[in-house]
Amino acid sequence: MRQRADGSGTADQRREQMLRAALEVIVERGYPDTRIADVAQRAGTSPALVIYYFKTKDQLLTEAIRLSEDTWYATGTSRVAAIGTAAGRLEELVAMSTLPEADDDPDAPNTSWLLWLDLWTQAARHPEVAAVRQKFDERWRDTIASLVVEGQEAGEFGPVNPADFAVTLSALLDGFAIQIALEDPTVDAGRAYELTMRFAAMELGFTWVRHHRVGEQGPPPDTGKSPAGAGAVRNGVKADR
Repeated sequence: MRQRADGSGTADQRREQMLRAALEVIVERGYPDTRIADVAQRAGTSPALVIYYFKTKDQLLTEAIRLSEDTWYATGTSRVAAIGTAAGRLEELVAMSTLPEADDDPDAPNTSWLLWLDLWTQAARHPEVAAVRQKFDERWRDTIASLVVEGQEAGEFGPVNPADFAVTLSALLDGFAIQIALEDPTVDAGRAYELTMRFAAMELGFTWVRHHRVGEQGPPPDTGKSPAGAGAVRNGVKADR
């Protein structure tokens, strides 16, 4: 980030550095055991400066997760832009929500879900955190619903209620997130991904062919062809291709 004449470039950089430090410390130690001093030490600054920027530890948590979420959405937007079908775009978002990145340890829990466990816990007791959590969830449901509408307009998906589907799918992923974060031996990332896609295909009425494997995150190569069955809908609708 280039420094601007008013010095805000440096301030923005310092703020982001603290947030990234907070993400690392919270994932390592958990929110209850994270101290402002720990974040300051990781960021190479003073506790007083961290407090100056974020006022409270709850605000530091919500802003750190906001940075993580914004980064996730930016990555997702870039990836789905290269995918030609709504079914393929939905699959990519589900994969990003459940599967580890290619350069991650496939046996390690999804660190973003560890952050969300802390956010949910604090949101249950602190109204200001709950308000932020609600906005995060609304953004995610809107993303899913918009994708469903795109698929319906393209003739890929059946006539489900987009808002209802978004609520159901997001709740399903949240439930699997807990199992993934807790490293449940019965519900690993791969199984969560596959069960979610089976549900989505059944509800939306398309034939799903798996394109991701654990450890192989990212969109499949663009061959110029739609995923097998992605344009066929059970309810008598056929995509015009």
